[in-house]
Amino acid sequence: MIVTIRRTAKAALLAGVLLTAACSQAPGDAPKKQEFNIGWSIYAGWMPWPYAQQAGIVKKWADKYGIKINMVQVNDYVESVNQYTAGKLDGVSVANMDALTIPAAGGKDTSAIIVGDYSNGNDGILMKGAGDLRAIKGQQINLVELSVSHYLLARGLSSVGLAMKDVKTVNTGDADIVGAFASPDVKVAVAWNPQLSTMKAQAGAKEVFSSADIPGEILDLMVVDTATLKANPSLGKALAGIWYETTALMARKDAQGKAARAAMAKLAGATPEDFDSQLTTTYLYTDPKAAVAATSAPSLVTTMTRVRDFSFAQGLFKGATSADAVGMSFPGGKTLGDAQHVTLRFDDSYMKLAADGKL
Repeated sequence: MIVTIRRTAKAALLAGVLLTAACSQAPGDAPKKQEFNIGWSIYAGWMPWPYAQQAGIVKKWADKYGIKINMVQVNDYVESVNQYTAGKLDGVSVANMDALTIPAAGGKDTSAIIVGDYSNGNDGILMKGAGDLRAIKGQQINLVELSVSHYLLARGLSSVGLAMKDVKTVNTGDADIVGAFASPDVKVAVAWNPQLSTMKAQAGAKEVFSSADIPGEILDLMVVDTATLKANPSLGKALAGIWYETTALMARKDAQGKAARAAMAKLAGATPEDFDSQLTTTYLYTDPKAAVAATSAPSLVTTMTRVRDFSFAQGLFKGATSADAVGMSFPGGKTLGDAQHVTLRFDDSYMKLAADGKL
């Protein structure tokens, strides 16, 4: 069974945002380098990275640009993001909410150069004995607090005219959520795959809302330190080349595609069947043109507005008096929040190079 650990928990989130802007370099301050460390953790949408290293695709693109790229596995997702924030990694695979609340809110200028996928059913709200989300009012809900499960709950509540004050959440670790939901006392839970699939199979469980109802909002990214990227654009080009060559291969319906997915499954500790099942609820942007379109669409600004408003309301912008405290920039010169202190940049330039065949 593949372990999906791209989400974050309360203590680690707060530890990340306690970092100050002093720990980050302004764009342009980084030196030119030949070797880079890129972190990743196990998640279906991120397995192209270690597979690309195993298959020689990383070396192929790194050699093309005269650099060396080390794909570094970090067993704990939050630790991988914290290591990146602390400057121990040049880039990392991360969810959009966590890119905002850990490095960006901590003052580390970060560029999202590849929008790799979005959860399209990997996250869901389950209820026992009720098939209508409106029945959630007044209920106790088990989930990983301050994670994207919490965000999904907020979006689900708003879809039926309810708010967070209408329910009570119980912080439950992802390792414990399946067992908790099996208890007769637990009637509602929010989880992600593979735990979600296991919980769905429990008697009386019904999914009343999922990430498929908010497509494109729970995004998975490859982010790079902005100063490092500015000084070393070859890193961005190589990473884009690696990603699109590898995802094109895994999307193939022939024996080569099947073998690539099976190899990724093995790297994730999953069976090929488990891995393929997770991919059905993960919308991979295998086409760079589609990724560019998604990154430049007005809906991304809307999504990140919702994400930052939720994050601020939950106290994840430590010391901030407004959700505008963390500045974000988007293709076309659009900004959100403090335009004088932008620390999260959605940069589609490398995806465009891939789309135009110019890598």
